[in-house]
Amino acid sequence: MAEQDDRIIQETGVEARIAQIIGPAVRGAGYQLVRIRLSGQTGMTLQIMAERPDGTMTVQDCEELSRLVSPVLDVEDPIDKAYTLEVSSPGIDRPLVRKSDFDVAKGHLVKIETSILVADRKRFRGRIAEIDTDGVTIERDQASYGDEPMVKVPFDALAEARLVLTDDLVRDALRRDKKARQEAKKNRGHDSAETDETESDTDDTETDS
Repeated sequence: MAEQDDRIIQETGVEARIAQIIGPAVRGAGYQLVRIRLSGQTGMTLQIMAERPDGTMTVQDCEELSRLVSPVLDVEDPIDKAYTLEVSSPGIDRPLVRKSDFDVAKGHLVKIETSILVADRKRFRGRIAEIDTDGVTIERDQASYGDEPMVKVPFDALAEARLVLTDDLVRDALRRDKKARQEAKKNRGHDSAETDETESDTDDTETDS
């Protein structure tokens, strides 16, 4: 059975239909959906934001994913107008759509919008202080008079969440990207070594025979 979409913030309407259509192909190729957005009335653009599980997404990855989902969209044809397909990475000031995204972003500044009132508000800005199974606790950076400095936003109330670009966020993102690329390079080297060893064993067998 194909792995299900584990995002806690998902699309609605046509965008949800698109996510359902391309989801299996995206996950099957080793990527994770971040967000789908259909924008524009004339000259429509379908933006598919995705990444690998380690958070990386190269230009080559975007091109590969575009080639994978294009024929799927052509067959299902969920959009009744001409559009331009755009596949992109989430970027540094990325949307947070999974619980794991909030874990990785702990300590950083975030903007949150909710679908219902939480502590008499629907918009919050602050640093991610804690994450548990039910929600995320924000330490407000611009609390109004009478507001509690800390507020817990339930995951099921989230409508949108996005990191705010700061120097600390840039440094952290660059550090994590460097580490992920080093790990990927290390894994590629390990796979190459295993291939060489297999080929060597094959050669020995052929020589003995």
